[in-house]
Amino acid sequence: MQLKIVVYSKSACPQCDSAKMILKSRALAFEEIKIDDEAERLAFYAKCGPSVRQMPQIFINDQRVGGLAGLQAALSQLGG
Repeated sequence: MQLKIVVYSKSACPQCDSAKMILKSRALAFEEIKIDDEAERLAFYAKCGPSVRQMPQIFINDQRVGGLAGLQAALSQLGG
């Protein structure tokens, strides 16, 4: 099964780097969207809501799993 994984991240974010490292170590392809500029940030808030501030935010098959802990939980549920 092909997973569509999108990682919303920002620069200088250790949790973002850890999440990307986990995905790379499992050879899982992902799209990274950095929200360092205002336009990307506004698009992110339109998708997640302005109350979501913690980075990274990870979506698997268009479902938000949350941050680093959510990614680890989702991958273990998927048998990864």
